[in-house]
Amino acid sequence: MEAEEESMDVEAILSAHQSKFKSTEVNKEVELQFDLGRLLATDLNEIEAQSLKTKQKDGYLLNLMRDNTQLLINEIWKFPVENNDGGISVQLPSPKTVLPREKPIPKEKEPTKWEQFAQTKGIAKKKRSKMVFDEKSQEWKPRWGYKRINDPKEDWLIEVPDNADPYEDPFEKKSEDRKERIAKNEYQRLRNIARADKSGRVKAPLPPAYAAKLNKHQVTHALGMARKSTASIGKFTPKLSKEPAAKSAGKKSKFRPVVGKKGEERALNLEILKKMSKKTDILDVKKATSKFISDEHEKAHAEKQQGIRKKKNKHVSHKAGKKPVKLMKQKARRKKR
Repeated sequence: MEAEEESMDVEAILSAHQSKFKSTEVNKEVELQFDLGRLLATDLNEIEAQSLKTKQKDGYLLNLMRDNTQLLINEIWKFPVENNDGGISVQLPSPKTVLPREKPIPKEKEPTKWEQFAQTKGIAKKKRSKMVFDEKSQEWKPRWGYKRINDPKEDWLIEVPDNADPYEDPFEKKSEDRKERIAKNEYQRLRNIARADKSGRVKAPLPPAYAAKLNKHQVTHALGMARKSTASIGKFTPKLSKEPAAKSAGKKSKFRPVVGKKGEERALNLEILKKMSKKTDILDVKKATSKFISDEHEKAHAEKQQGIRKKKNKHVSHKAGKKPVKLMKQKARRKKR
């Protein structure tokens, strides 16, 4: 009897539990099409148009979504299940539905001049080794970077040919040649970018305010601004090779040297003495007279304006009730008569 009562209690609990949740078995007139690789379920059944027009539209759509999701999960559980440390997993098949591409396929870049030349001559691209053997020091050195081979800082002695200029600094010439090579390589790189872009404009690395496509004048303006952004306002900033002079730069004032040649100083002093010893006046008489006449005209005009103001003030005081003395005497005589 006790066992029967317990079985009845379990059945009651199960029935109450099943009444809360819907069944996992869903029946459809037309079976759904599945693409389990994409976790996609396509429902081809007709939708009840009347139920969408009523107030119970949200409940209808929610039930439809629940049934289709249940069918998709039922299809997934048909595959063999594996128990792992992370939980239960299922190996899904490869997807069948082809999704559209978000962005267009990138176009192939146009080959540079060197790539075209290497293709015509049959030159294959080889990866260069990082280390190179230096015959001078008989050591292996890196091709670039710290303590690289043919480092100009390590050249403390340079052989000067017989036909070289004796007044030319070979170290300075070597550094200038290196700067010119770097500038040439950078120019060729930007030219290849412009050729590939087919717009004739170079996308150079500039500040955020000039990051858009710029023309030649805007690039030179940005270069001038970058040059003047230093603490010395570009006074000690070295110029690039073949760099055009800035149009906005004004004329620099030239001063005579403090210590100069004796002949120049003597000539300047003699010129001053000649001007002082001349009988004729150094003063420009015409300029002085015109200045005096203009000053006199300004003075007369100021006096005239001052007289007009005084007359106006008298007229205002008479109107305000301040009668002059002559009018008072005339009124007194009339009363006596």
